[in-house]
Parts: sequence; structure tokens; C-alpha cells
Amino acid sequence: MPQMSPLLWLNLFFLFTLGFILFMALNYFSKPPFKTEALTFKLIPLEKSWKW
Repeated sequence: MPQMSPLLWLNLFFLFTLGFILFMALNYFSKPPFKTEALTFKLIPLEKSWKW
């Protein structure tokens, strides 16, 4: 079985690296950003009546 020359290994490395970076960029930009301003909740303390 013939071995790959170092230049072909470098081309293969660049191909997979470029594919990985493209995949990560598409994943990052595919979702629209959501606003966090509308997510405000007020904490209401619960009154507990203790019966001993």
C-alpha cells in the first residue's frame, strides 16, 4: 500500500480544519439572538405558619 506524501497530509489537514471552522461558524450564526430583557421575575417570599 503506497504511503501519502507529506504534502497530501497537509492538504488533508487544511481541508478538515477549514470544514471544522466552517461548521462551527454556521452553528454559531444559525440561531437568532434572544432578548434577555423580558425575562425579569420577582421573587415573592412565602409566608409559612408554624404550628408547634
